[in-house]
Amino acid sequence: MIALKKSWMPKVVRIESAEYVPPYKLRLRFDDGHESLVDFAQFLSQSRHPAVQAYHDRKRFRKFTVEDGFLHWNDFDLVFPMADLYEGKIS
Repeated sequence: MIALKKSWMPKVVRIESAEYVPPYKLRLRFDDGHESLVDFAQFLSQSRHPAVQAYHDRKRFRKFTVEDGFLHWNDFDLVFPMADLYEGKIS
């Protein structure tokens, strides 16, 4: 008889809330109780794409929403993998 290994399957998490922390950080709270402080400054400074560069304007950066457990900026101008947001490290 062959024993099957149990594979680890990560739980799907959702963002419950996001709080702006100047100048380019967000404190994200997830539905499993985890919290991450994500710094977007390096990502914004390294990107050369005009749509991303526009988010150096802090007013624009602050206009994010949390919808259905996901972080949104202006019709998906900025999109990040949930795993990266959860870990607090984006690239």
